[in-house]
Amino acid sequence: MTRTVVVIAALFALVVAEAQKQPFTITDAINVTSLSVQDIREEGDLVAATLSSRRDRFNVDHMRYRDPSYVSPVTSTLVLMDSRTGAITPVRDEPGVFRNIRWSPDGTTLAFLEYDDGAFHLNLYDLDRRRLRRLNLRSDREIASNSVLIWTPCGEGIILSFREEGWIEKGDSMYKEATVGPITVYDSNRPFLKWDEIGHHNSLTTVGLVDLGNRRVTHLLDENRYSALRISADGTTLSYNITYPLKTSYDGRGAAEYEMQYIRLDDPQNPVVLAERSERRVSVTWNRDNDRYAFIDSARVAVRVLDEEDSRIITRDTVEVMADGDTARVRLSINRWSPDGSSILTTSRGGYWLVDAATGDMRDVYRYPEDRATAPALSITAWSPDGRYLYKTTSARDEWERGLLRYDLESGEMRELIKDSNLYSGWTLNASGTRFLFRMSDGDMPNDYYSADVGFEEISRLTDLNPWMRERTISRSQLVQYRDADGNQLWGILYYPVNYEPGNTYPLVCEVYERFFSNGYNMSMQLLANAGYFVFRPSVNFIQGYPAEAWIKGITSGINMLIDDGLVDEDKLGVHGTSYGGYAVSLLITQTNRFAASINISGKVNIISFLGDSPKIGTRNYRAAESGQDRIGQTLWEAPMKYLATSAVMHADRIETPHLLLTGEGDWNVPATNTRELYYAMRRLGPDVVWVNYHNGGHGAGAASNESDFYDYWNRILGWYDKYFNKEK
Repeated sequence: MTRTVVVIAALFALVVAEAQKQPFTITDAINVTSLSVQDIREEGDLVAATLSSRRDRFNVDHMRYRDPSYVSPVTSTLVLMDSRTGAITPVRDEPGVFRNIRWSPDGTTLAFLEYDDGAFHLNLYDLDRRRLRRLNLRSDREIASNSVLIWTPCGEGIILSFREEGWIEKGDSMYKEATVGPITVYDSNRPFLKWDEIGHHNSLTTVGLVDLGNRRVTHLLDENRYSALRISADGTTLSYNITYPLKTSYDGRGAAEYEMQYIRLDDPQNPVVLAERSERRVSVTWNRDNDRYAFIDSARVAVRVLDEEDSRIITRDTVEVMADGDTARVRLSINRWSPDGSSILTTSRGGYWLVDAATGDMRDVYRYPEDRATAPALSITAWSPDGRYLYKTTSARDEWERGLLRYDLESGEMRELIKDSNLYSGWTLNASGTRFLFRMSDGDMPNDYYSADVGFEEISRLTDLNPWMRERTISRSQLVQYRDADGNQLWGILYYPVNYEPGNTYPLVCEVYERFFSNGYNMSMQLLANAGYFVFRPSVNFIQGYPAEAWIKGITSGINMLIDDGLVDEDKLGVHGTSYGGYAVSLLITQTNRFAASINISGKVNIISFLGDSPKIGTRNYRAAESGQDRIGQTLWEAPMKYLATSAVMHADRIETPHLLLTGEGDWNVPATNTRELYYAMRRLGPDVVWVNYHNGGHGAGAASNESDFYDYWNRILGWYDKYFNKEK
């Protein structure tokens, strides 16, 4: 057989194999399984993880958001995975609501909290005996839904958060007064908005130590709002932060005071103050033993040892010695402590400095490249236990080239361990520094877990979570480059229709939000590509104060490029987005009529009414408009015309594009009533408009509801595009 015949036969076999594949369906989207690592044994050989699919996230009662007595029924299956072989063993055969899954210090026992029969329970899994038991704690307090779970270093106790007696009754009374009345009073003389008050109550806990031998709980901390709890390696101290809310703030300033303390576990009644209560939140970085921390004090590095009364500034007025002999003052930030706790890695605008934790001596260990804005983005992900190597993720800024590098702190050598077009995440180096565990995807399929030696000479695939997807038609993605109307360089991700044939043009659906660069498995992209469409995730460039211009300048430019390339049918253009993306879509169609169909999913249409439209999240909408994602940059009273310009409902008379509005009745983020305003406006003005409100849905409409709504949601989206792409002119 000649070589030509062999090649033709191979190509024919490939075409036949592709033709035999089945389309990726809505049912498939529900069944895609993911694995989430919860904790890894010190030896690195055994991983505690959870398995879940979208099916496990259905049936949340979104109307009960912030209800102190409600726990979302988001389930998963708790498993153990051997990081050497990939073998997966269930801890429990049936799914459950699990939280805070942690290995004991010696790695023989797995502890976790499970919600069952209206309460959280502490469970222990004995690895040697393969025995699971629930501990009935000898305490009158219930375990808090936001509890910590911290093993004592000896492995004989666990620190948990509890609810004070009467907490649930008070919280339930506050919640019912706000939701069912019969009378609800809002009074500006009270320091907090009602829902802020409820939220502050929900964060109250006490802290106790469970003796695993006798199941008794020793009370450690009275009721307060605790965070960042950590126990020292010798098991003698527990440090923590406390937040004291002061008032509801519209700009985020002056809303709370913060304090940092620690207690000795043998004398919990006498806390020691590390940082006095003030409005200034101190940012600290703890060492591995949790007995000292570093922070920046007036641009200098300071260290506090728990046994000492005061912190010590260990660096002088910091100067950075430049290669040409010049010096300049530099602002440092703390990255992390070395594994042995002898030094502190700090970063500056110019690079990395290694600071001796005892003497304050500084060593310049790495310089950023001069072209840092265009050079690959680097981020430290691990430090070898011997202190010699820093492991850094790398990602090019102009192509899909990603991987892991190893930097030698002694020689200054940067070695490439792995770098290609695959998508990597979740890098974890084991305690001995011999192997990495990580997630990898080709950029189109869901992640699976892999393991590799530190030299990446041997890479092992550990999981094959969705083997059936190899029998489905899957879109391929491509990074595309274009310029917006102002000439700014932008990137977008293009997903090809699964039936793509070069030379033909296809309908295009844009999914919009802000900026896109990295690809990866995306359920929406696969469903739309299997409907026969190109799917485009274009980036936009925002200008503070004029956010509404970004989408018309960026999205249409990207579409024009694809049309000019002969890929897209210019008469069959669609656009949709969720949340901020839905808001963008409704604004976009007030500025252009070139889309055949458009969909707003859980997106606001009136930024003025939206300021007070989401009571359960307090004043976030004010901050979002004035200084956050909405980018208006001024208050409504300072710049009312900008608020009018960025509210689609104010320009509904300009809309000619058929518009589908999808909302969730239980959406605590963007209430359905806000989106409803555009339905009423468009209905009066004449363009085709349909509003679908999912009464069991939350933020995400039918995608954040139950299974039947999920099917309805996707069938409506696909049907909407099909109707207007194939509408006779």
